[in-house]
Amino acid sequence: MADILFEKRGKIAIITLNRPQVMNAFTMDMIDQWAEALDEYRKDDSVHAVVLTGAGERAFCSGVDLAALDAMDASKSINRKNILWEHIHRIALTLEQLEKPMIAAVNGSAVGAGMDMALMCDIRFASENARFSEGYIRVGLVPGDGGAYFLPRIVGMAKALELLWTGDFISAKEAKDLSIVNHVYAPQDLMQKTLEFAERIANSPTIAIRMIKRAAYQSANLDLRTALDLISSHFSIVRDTEDHHEALAAMIEKRTPHFTGN
Repeated sequence: MADILFEKRGKIAIITLNRPQVMNAFTMDMIDQWAEALDEYRKDDSVHAVVLTGAGERAFCSGVDLAALDAMDASKSINRKNILWEHIHRIALTLEQLEKPMIAAVNGSAVGAGMDMALMCDIRFASENARFSEGYIRVGLVPGDGGAYFLPRIVGMAKALELLWTGDFISAKEAKDLSIVNHVYAPQDLMQKTLEFAERIANSPTIAIRMIKRAAYQSANLDLRTALDLISSHFSIVRDTEDHHEALAAMIEKRTPHFTGN
């Protein structure tokens, strides 16, 4: 079996980290395939949502495979930087361009870069078995995969620093209380619930879904006047879409709408 699996179920693409024997730690080959798949999904109009998960119930992802990392030429600091910048960081930078919903189904422990990979998704659903830890400080490192960027934006600066400075594990319930995850499910229900949500979003008005994501992320870095100017443009464009007219007609006719993605 491949170390990383890609499949499509209708309008939903699923990426599965498939190395349960090493807690789904990723290699650079996996990263490159992963980033290429995300870029393909970005361009593929038949994909309306993407789900990321790990194989098994023990781990979502434990971060980079240190054995695979040791096999690379990391003896110089510039080489270590380039391993991050040219490989691992490709996921975050590719996701920044993905306007389609990206959902993490966190089936087990998410540690270090594994937690960061979950944080860079738009939303996260978790198994009751899931645990989260930024972990880097335990080995005397800084968060190398965006943890210092994503975590404060989700939980606030003070709590983020506590989690980053201590590397403490938090449970799925604690993660939900901190808004790190949206919902917590029994292990056997996690993927079904995640896919049900992904399907609901995938079958919603496509252009509106993407523009909402774009506006939400862009507005986080804008002043109010600029954000309102941006959304007024989005609003005007969406009014011309077929999906908007279909939604209105279905509401008036008291029927289920049928969206085409246009």
